[in-house]
Amino acid sequence: MSAIALTRIHSRTRELAPGFIVSLIVAAAASFLSEHYGAPVMLFALLLGMALNFLAGDGACKAGIEFTARTVLRIGVALLGMRITLEQMVALGWKPVALVVIVVVVTIGVSVVAAKALGFQRLFGMLTGGATAICGASAALALAAALPNHPQKERATLFTVIGVSALSTLAMIVYPMIANWLSLSPQMAGVFLGATIHDVAQVVGAGYSMSTETGDTATVVKLMRVAMLLPVIVCAAMITRLQGADPAGKRPPLLPWFAVGFLMLACINSTGWIAPVVQGSVNELSRWCLVVSISALGMKTQLKELAAVGIKPILLMLGETVFLVVLVLLLLRWGM
Repeated sequence: MSAIALTRIHSRTRELAPGFIVSLIVAAAASFLSEHYGAPVMLFALLLGMALNFLAGDGACKAGIEFTARTVLRIGVALLGMRITLEQMVALGWKPVALVVIVVVVTIGVSVVAAKALGFQRLFGMLTGGATAICGASAALALAAALPNHPQKERATLFTVIGVSALSTLAMIVYPMIANWLSLSPQMAGVFLGATIHDVAQVVGAGYSMSTETGDTATVVKLMRVAMLLPVIVCAAMITRLQGADPAGKRPPLLPWFAVGFLMLACINSTGWIAPVVQGSVNELSRWCLVVSISALGMKTQLKELAAVGIKPILLMLGETVFLVVLVLLLLRWGM
């Protein structure tokens, strides 16, 4: 490597380090608070980040915060592929797979229509619908990375992450009560929880609070929903291309590199050659990348901007969540 290249790398590292280190410190604080108080780590990361939004202005931290909110986010999404194996899906049979596909497609479709009816862009409906239907905050961040640039995109992403994190925590408490009230079998309860709760951590918490069988089933069904992230990202990228170049004049790739990484890791993980310790390490790295990046996203916004969104986005996300529960219960009743 030439001296010029080394100099550029050194210069770029010095430019990005302050913002990245601040984001990492916020993420560590959010993780500590989450472990001790039980609330979603993503929510803590957002709130702490927003408290430090003055750092994202012109200054030493700006470049690093921008890099963390964009590139580190994409790395975290790509690493999510290590959670998926084909064997996990085959073990439950075709019905849960069909249910997951129907749930994701219908929920996002209804969300897009509902967003348009409420006066929002269809892409906001895809963002909130994808977060509700797939895997909560992780899906919101992944879809935001694939959707076209827009002046309101970051605010919409942050609002979606806050909303879906709060609703996921509420669901973790309420949905097991619904499963007990409906007298669902352990496996049916697992399918219900895995197909409706937004975030993976809350699915695990709700499932294993009922029984081991319910927790195992809920986790696998949830991971099936996570696997739907790839085709949805591809669809989002195709929509971006159809809408033309972004304001910077760049035409987005049909398949973003982080989606390719997601698919490759899912295929590698399905071979069974990956040691559990490696899987755990990659999953933990993915979690940290997402938490660090959302800390940076929090620093790039202000509470007064989120307060200005009004009641309609809240109603949209509540409606999507209720619709998802009703749809899953109907599909289970029809023998899916």
